[in-house]
Amino acid sequence: MSSQKSTADATTARSPQRERGRLRVAALMKAASLVFAEKGYEAATMTEIAARAGASIGSLYQFFPSKEALADALLAQYAEQVEAGLGAITAGAAALAAPDLADALIDLLVGLKDERRAVMVLFEARREATAPPSELRDAMRRAIARILALHAPGLPPPRAAAMAVAVLQQMKAAALLSVEPDLESRDEALAELRRMTRLYLAAGLAPA
Repeated sequence: MSSQKSTADATTARSPQRERGRLRVAALMKAASLVFAEKGYEAATMTEIAARAGASIGSLYQFFPSKEALADALLAQYAEQVEAGLGAITAGAAALAAPDLADALIDLLVGLKDERRAVMVLFEARREATAPPSELRDAMRRAIARILALHAPGLPPPRAAAMAVAVLQQMKAAALLSVEPDLESRDEALAELRRMTRLYLAAGLAPA
């Protein structure tokens, strides 16, 4: 029994109870996200992550007893951030003009670009221990299809589902462009992709 408990403790993050602790955890997770994105999962060390956050190694281990626990916490946090972002868009979908809806969807993953870079690394490294990325992808498609249906109530469900796949691809493309190194025309390219998404939704969601 005790050996099972110690194994669980080694892979489970500890939730802070006070505001100071929550701020510390947020800083540690932000640092971890950057280090994982830059170095990869295997090369990243807890010592480097603590140093990047300006914290002691003891403070890091206080909340994350292992690198695995830290990685899994980042994956869970990203899924929660995406879910919250899509939930906020869902709440206002019916009232948004198509161009504004397009902007909101594009901005979601672009706004999480740093987190997304780390998550792509961690999904690969932790694929045997965590839910596959396809689960998050499918959940996002369903949420986007619901958003489109709320905006255009007459939209047939099969078309909403198909459009959701296309829109998610555009969202991912925008996120990739936003972090592509040495791309001199990044802002212009993102503007073009945003314009494409606006035109696509304006045409696809227009009343028949």
